[in-house]
Amino acid sequence: METDAETGGKADYVKRAKIIYHNDDVTTFDFVALSLIRFFRKSLEEAAELTLKVHNEGLAVVAVLPREAAELKRDQVVSAARAQKFPLYVEIEEE
Repeated sequence: METDAETGGKADYVKRAKIIYHNDDVTTFDFVALSLIRFFRKSLEEAAELTLKVHNEGLAVVAVLPREAAELKRDQVVSAARAQKFPLYVEIEEE
């Protein structure tokens, strides 16, 4: 917990983390888009835009969540990718 300078009280501080998808030559566009819909509740349009960004730029921040939630989502996505033999790399970076 950090001290809130204005109130002199204590404020809960939750560390947030960026979830970053990295492009590779094996993971399909469809898998990436569907994982964004399934695990991050992105709309079809949002998922398509983020998937194109991953493909064209090499990576994209797909969500920013509390650290523990980000780790769980990363693990879920990677597990789903490995089950389909995809090497998708999902990185967590402190915000």
